[in-house]
Amino acid sequence: MRAFFLKLAFYLFAALPLPMAHALGAVLGWLFLVIPNKRRRTAEINIELCFPEMSRRARRRLLRRNMIESGKSVTEIGVLWTSNEKKIRRLVRRVSGKDTLEKAIHHGRGLLLAAPHLGAWEMVGLWASLHHPMTSLYRAPSISQLGKLMRVTRERFSARLVPADNTGIRALYKTLERGEMVGILPDQVPSARSGNVFAPFFGIPASTMVLLSRLALKTGAPVIFGYAERLPYGRGYHLHFLPAPSDINHGDIESSAATVNAMVEKCVRAAPEQYQWVYKRFRVRPHGEKAFY
Repeated sequence: MRAFFLKLAFYLFAALPLPMAHALGAVLGWLFLVIPNKRRRTAEINIELCFPEMSRRARRRLLRRNMIESGKSVTEIGVLWTSNEKKIRRLVRRVSGKDTLEKAIHHGRGLLLAAPHLGAWEMVGLWASLHHPMTSLYRAPSISQLGKLMRVTRERFSARLVPADNTGIRALYKTLERGEMVGILPDQVPSARSGNVFAPFFGIPASTMVLLSRLALKTGAPVIFGYAERLPYGRGYHLHFLPAPSDINHGDIESSAATVNAMVEKCVRAAPEQYQWVYKRFRVRPHGEKAFY
């Protein structure tokens, strides 16, 4: 029953033009804001932790804008997952750093494209896979029907999803050996078995994945961070691509992971209202530290 209603909502949103989908998302965001819920509480805690220099009023304003953007992130999925190539290209109004991206991919060592949960991160992968073959790890959701839908929609251009296990990781290395692109979400809290280190994120030790750093250190592949900024009134998206400092490919895992988090933070500070603050980014704490949530 849950899968049925989720799919129904998905197709209803997909039938809407983007301005209407974002308008509906804004209404949903206001509901997130006015009705007490765990997502809003998590966002409040994260914003307070990461922006201690802000006044209480400024943090409340950021929370309000973030809830609205969170609503849009829900209702835009149907549009993004069902749009054809022509529409995807039309929705992308501007691309900053495209030359940097193209230069990196043509260098011959492959490319690591890191897309934080900022703005419409699904759009980053869709647009990138329109231009170059891309491989990403995939973990099936608990609802199998949604998993099938997710795979079909994400792979409809030149993307390939591989399982989030040792087989999939080997596929990522082979992708880079072919000089192709690997897509990674760099700001997920890693599972215990996948390995982690604690690195600063907004000045707070955060459990950080080591996969991106390992790929960068072992292969020397350049790392580009990308995010799709939502434009007002459903006008589309502005894609941003930023090269990571070269020290992400040198030194040890800890220093590379610190660079990863510094780059995510740089992207977030450019559009803080569009970050996924509802995610419990700091739920894993160093031994002996008190939980935040």
